[in-house]
Amino acid sequence: MKQLIVAAVCALFAVSAAHAQQGEAKKAAPAAEKKASQAKKEPSEAQKRQQARMKDCNDKAEGKSGDERKKFMSSCLKGETSSGKAPTAAQKRQQERMKDCNVKAEGKSGDERKKFMSSCLKG
Repeated sequence: MKQLIVAAVCALFAVSAAHAQQGEAKKAAPAAEKKASQAKKEPSEAQKRQQARMKDCNDKAEGKSGDERKKFMSSCLKGETSSGKAPTAAQKRQQERMKDCNVKAEGKSGDERKKFMSSCLKG
């Protein structure tokens, strides 16, 4: 009788251990997949442009601090000039030209893109 009870307890222990290992494996798999998918995600073009604008504004804000820096960063990120005014008509035309050339340069990279952008912006 004692042997039967010991065998039953051992069997229950083995089953519970196996069940616990399966649960851990199931939890680990989605976490690994989530990390892998996050690592593969590339920022969109809009996100890249925003990051570039933030970097540019941050570089221009060198030496400013406190409220002055906040005000400058706010106007810079909105696209206002350093004087706090909206871009002039000539600046707007140049921005539009840059947008158009950038769209046309889709798929080009490196020196090919640089040459294309240079000729497009001149013309």
